[in-house]
Amino acid sequence: MEQSRSVSDVSRRDVARWAAVGAGAALAAPTAARAQAEQGNGMRWTNGLTDAPVTYFDVIEPVGGASRKPPMFLIHGGAHSGSCYLMTADGRPGWAHVFAQAGHRVVIPDWPGSGRSGHVPYDDLTGEVVVSGLGKALVAIGEPAVVMTHSMSGPYGWKLLEQYGDHIAKLVAVAPGPPGNIQPAATIASETPEKLEIRGTTNYTLDRKAPFVGTPAFVASKLIGKSTQFPREHAARYAASLQPIAPKLLQQRLNIGGAQMKVADFSKYRGKRALVMIGTDDIDHPRELDQRIADWLDENGAKADFWFLGDHGVTGNGHMMMLENNSDAIAKLVLSWVNGT
Repeated sequence: MEQSRSVSDVSRRDVARWAAVGAGAALAAPTAARAQAEQGNGMRWTNGLTDAPVTYFDVIEPVGGASRKPPMFLIHGGAHSGSCYLMTADGRPGWAHVFAQAGHRVVIPDWPGSGRSGHVPYDDLTGEVVVSGLGKALVAIGEPAVVMTHSMSGPYGWKLLEQYGDHIAKLVAVAPGPPGNIQPAATIASETPEKLEIRGTTNYTLDRKAPFVGTPAFVASKLIGKSTQFPREHAARYAASLQPIAPKLLQQRLNIGGAQMKVADFSKYRGKRALVMIGTDDIDHPRELDQRIADWLDENGAKADFWFLGDHGVTGNGHMMMLENNSDAIAKLVLSWVNGT
C-alpha cells in the first residue's frame, strides 16, 4: 500500500498540479455525479455536483480505504470559494490537505451560485438556497461528518445542524456569523430604494440589486485587518482571487431588516459537540461576541467549547486564519479537538 506523506511532504507544486487537474476534470465531465481527478502521493482527489441547487464539491482522501476518522466538510465564507481551504495566501497546502494527511476524507463545497457551482439568479439566491445545496452535498458523504464553517457561512452551519443534524458528527465554527436568533439588526445610516449605508466595525455601501465586490480597502480592513500573521506581500494576489457576494446573501448576513436566518427547532442540537474559534486580532470578532454564540449553543442543548486562540498559545491571527503564516499550527489544534486528543 502506498504510504501517505506528512504535511511537510506535500509541496506547493503538488497543490498547484492537483488544483489544475481537479478543475480540468470538472470541465471534462460536467454531468458526472462524481469524477476522479487524480490519484497519487498517497491522496485521491475526486469531485462532483449535486442536483439543484447545483453544488460543486472537491473530495481529498487518503488512498487505501475507509478510515475510522470522520469525514470533514469545509464550508467557505463570503467572497471566497472552497479554494481558501486548498491553498494558503503564500501558496502552501491549505487545511484540506492537512486534514486529509491526518487521515480524514475531506469534502470542500462551493456555495450554490458561487465558484464552480455555477450561476443562480441573484433574486433567487438566499441563505436558504445555499443551505439546501450544502445539505445535499453533506448527505452525499454517506456518514456523519465534522462540518466546518467560516465567517458568513456560520449561519448556514446553524441551519444545517437544525435540518441535517443526523449527518453532522461535530461542528467547528471559525469566526462565525451568529444566528438571527441573537444577532442585532444592522445599523442603517441611510437608505434609498437602490442603496444602503450600513455602519459597524466594518462599514458597507450596498446596492440592493447588485453583488458586493470587495474593494482593496475592504480587504485591508476586514479580511486582513490587524493580523500579524497574514503574508501581506501576497495581499494583492489574494484580493484578486475574491468573488462577488450576492446581494440577498450579504443583506441576510448583516441582518438588514431582521433578514438573518433563525433556528426554530433545536432537537438536533441536543448533545452535539461544537467548537467556536476566533483569532486574537480579528476586528469583527471580539471575544465577548463569539463567546455569546457558544453560550447560545449551550443554552439550546449543544455542548460548545469556545477557543480564543491566544488562550492556546496562538497569537496574531485575523479573520482569514486558514490562509495565514501559522495555518498549520491552527489546523493541528482543530484536529486535536476533532479527534479528542
